Amino acid sequence: MLVKEWLRKLDFSFLRKRWFLITAGAVLGIFLIGLFLGLSVRGKMLDQAVVKVKKKLKEDYQLDLRIGSYDFAGLTTVEFQKVRVVPDSADQLAAMDKFKVSVKLFPLISGTIKLGSLEMENADITLVKEDSTSNYDFLFRKKAKDSTAVDTSSRTLAETVDRLIKQVFLKVPRDLNMTNVNLSYQDSSGTQMVRIPVGEIDNGDYDVDVFLNEQDAKWNFSGEVNPDKQTLSVKITSDNKDAELPFLRRKYGLQVSFDELAFHLDDVSRKGKDVLEVLGGWSTKNLKVYQRRLSGEQIVLPEGAALGGFQVSENTIQLIEGTKVQVKEFSFEPRLKYTRKPKKLLSMAVHTGKFKAQNFFDAIPKGLFDQLDGLQVEGDIQYDMDFEVDLDDPDQLKFSSKIDDAALKIVKWGKADIAALNQPFVYEAYDDTTKLRDIVVGPANPMFTPLDQVSSILKKTVLNTEDPFFYKHKGFELEAFQLSIVTNIKEKKFKRGASTISMQLVKNVYLNRNKTMMRKFEEILLVWLMEQSGQVSKDRLLEIYLNVIEWGKNVYGIAEASQYYFGKKPSEITIGESLFLSSIIPRPKTGLSSFDYTGQLKPWVMKHFNTYGYIMNKMRQLDNENVPANYGFYQVQLQPNLRPARPKGVVDTAASFDDLKDMAEEMDLEDQLRKSIRERLFGKEENKEEN
Repeated sequence: MLVKEWLRKLDFSFLRKRWFLITAGAVLGIFLIGLFLGLSVRGKMLDQAVVKVKKKLKEDYQLDLRIGSYDFAGLTTVEFQKVRVVPDSADQLAAMDKFKVSVKLFPLISGTIKLGSLEMENADITLVKEDSTSNYDFLFRKKAKDSTAVDTSSRTLAETVDRLIKQVFLKVPRDLNMTNVNLSYQDSSGTQMVRIPVGEIDNGDYDVDVFLNEQDAKWNFSGEVNPDKQTLSVKITSDNKDAELPFLRRKYGLQVSFDELAFHLDDVSRKGKDVLEVLGGWSTKNLKVYQRRLSGEQIVLPEGAALGGFQVSENTIQLIEGTKVQVKEFSFEPRLKYTRKPKKLLSMAVHTGKFKAQNFFDAIPKGLFDQLDGLQVEGDIQYDMDFEVDLDDPDQLKFSSKIDDAALKIVKWGKADIAALNQPFVYEAYDDTTKLRDIVVGPANPMFTPLDQVSSILKKTVLNTEDPFFYKHKGFELEAFQLSIVTNIKEKKFKRGASTISMQLVKNVYLNRNKTMMRKFEEILLVWLMEQSGQVSKDRLLEIYLNVIEWGKNVYGIAEASQYYFGKKPSEITIGESLFLSSIIPRPKTGLSSFDYTGQLKPWVMKHFNTYGYIMNKMRQLDNENVPANYGFYQVQLQPNLRPARPKGVVDTAASFDDLKDMAEEMDLEDQLRKSIRERLFGKEENKEEN
């Protein structure tokens, strides 16, 4: 019985193997038949493919593709000879003596084109720009919408990124051979050329030398690429000190050089349809960057690195927790997330934990914040910031910023010696970027006005209009910051700042007049250090502020302003005159436009008087002041020699239309801040009542 059972199983096993061999043989036979039929018609298919590509390039991009000859050079390899790409009515874009490409067979059977190897010989790609036209305009030309195109709107964000990564790696060959390949750019200022004498990728490994303009500079690209695993590493080193990357200066005014730049893509993990994780990092040594809108000086980063990645899901993309940025001894782990549906939410966060403050300042690239050069500090600090905004509804902004700096101690100030503000110093007055004169801020200057010689109402008015919480905050007003961010998002450009008196003072005294992106960050750091140190009193800061700010064309300081407009001393200024002076601080050069030919204020200035007169009255700041009707509006009289000529007819043209338009726009923006201040001071019901 056992023998029969064993024989039955043996017979069944034999039958399974037999059927497997028959099935495998049938599949192989079908494949060989298909391959034979495919080979018999592949020449015709190649002809059809070339015609189709030529037609598409012509219709979509107005490019003429010319091929001397082409044929199969293997089972899946095609060799092209004498290839030319010429745009309509433009210079030749590309020329190659030989172009040989192969695709992988099994992906091709399934309909996927995946490069196996690529050869290029004597290739020249020339980008030419003449006046407003170029031979690469087709790259920016909008194509007509294809009615047969696949609708991609239903794809998740993860699917879109996944598809993009796959498409990139499908076009990367495991084997590449380049001989005498040149890329050049020509415009009215000259020509730059990048040349690769010999370059190859051998089974994913590569080591390629790239030359700029023959021997001007040389870079080496080395690393490995694995299209199947979708991993990549590249290290770029320069043999020439401070050799700039080509093309960037002419096109963008950007100068970039480095000793070493490295990038690695370590893993692309797909977790079902809805989640994709991408891991990698980068590092650099002696990176140098200059662009006039970034900084007035070259920015030098001796070393820096980042390690981590990002995660993409159905509608979000975010940094993976633990993603780390490190510069020298300072490191932090930023959090960043963007959600596209159902709301366009952008959120950011930084929570550093305790770290040595000196490590942070040592990590600041040289040339970025030159006023901090040489700064020495002691102690540990901690910074926490959370930010979230709905890009379609920025009014719902959430923003918090806190710093624990109780242990911070300034050992030595840098180029900006804040402690020196306690002594007389020389202030350089500028009109935009043009220096006008030096002003001594101290008793040696007869126009210098100590704080106790400024009328009390003027001090109250300036504080209320410019910085009502000056004596309470530490240099920053969070709500003003929030309003600034909201306004700039709505306007889609930098429309307004959030400057406190401390920030205005630092900007005027220490920072250059170059309007760069980094100047605002330098201003913030200096204000933080100044206020945290407590080395300069609030009274002294206000005193300096009143003596250096601009009040008109080449009018600096409250003594000059009082004399210029009213022929008075700062101690004699009335409530109406102080309200006028406070109104022109944001727009000092438009001060005279507020007056008509009789020397009286124009009606539209009344709004400023009513708003801030009301605030000071509600806060009982006017109890001991002489307050005429309308807060002294009708008592303000400009000196006769400054009054505009009597206009012809009934239209007063003392102020230009552009001036009035700019002032009206600025006042509309200021109304939002005034409303916020009134609500904080008196509550929403009081604010409604005043409006």
